[in-house]
Amino acid sequence: MSQQLSKAEQSRRFAAGYHLAFETKSNKKKWIEIFNLWYSAASGGHLRAQFYLATCYDNGYGVQKNVKEAFEWFLKAAKRGHMDSQYNIALFYRDGEVVKQDLKTAVHWFKLAALKGDIEARREMGYCYFHGKGVKINYLKAIYFYRLAASKNDQMAIYNLGLCYKTGDGVIYSKRWAKYYFEKAAALGHKAAMVQLKDLRRLDK
Repeated sequence: MSQQLSKAEQSRRFAAGYHLAFETKSNKKKWIEIFNLWYSAASGGHLRAQFYLATCYDNGYGVQKNVKEAFEWFLKAAKRGHMDSQYNIALFYRDGEVVKQDLKTAVHWFKLAALKGDIEARREMGYCYFHGKGVKINYLKAIYFYRLAASKNDQMAIYNLGLCYKTGDGVIYSKRWAKYYFEKAAALGHKAAMVQLKDLRRLDK
């Protein structure tokens, strides 16, 4: 049975599934085979397999889509410290999908993922602190997390920093820095940043 697989066999099955999913050039992925490989490895306790199995349930790859089952497997991996799983669990609680919406719990999982280095989780922590979602409003902490995400070229975090400098929330008002961040976000394809730049240019006329 899958629960009795050795760690070596779990790793072998996970790697075999990963190869079929991401390392083959075929456009037709053998998702049922991939799912079965990851399921056996995940059931035996393989951490990354648990995460990828959750994504299969979440997207209906090789199995009928089942968001509740996806949540359960993400949670298993998240509790064991898997960063991407922690971020996904935070989204479930933020959006109230499968579970009752709980912003404080969402922040808990976002923070765990953010501390491990997840860029999107860092941006979300900035958003939570800025708007008081699950935590008390704290502009300084919001700026801190926005900067962490922005340093990795997260376009939304960069855009949000531009807004902060435009309004003077959490930072000293600076049109020059607002323009700098909007330009940087626009260069990465953020459409709203392009609109903000047009507004700034209009004010300069």
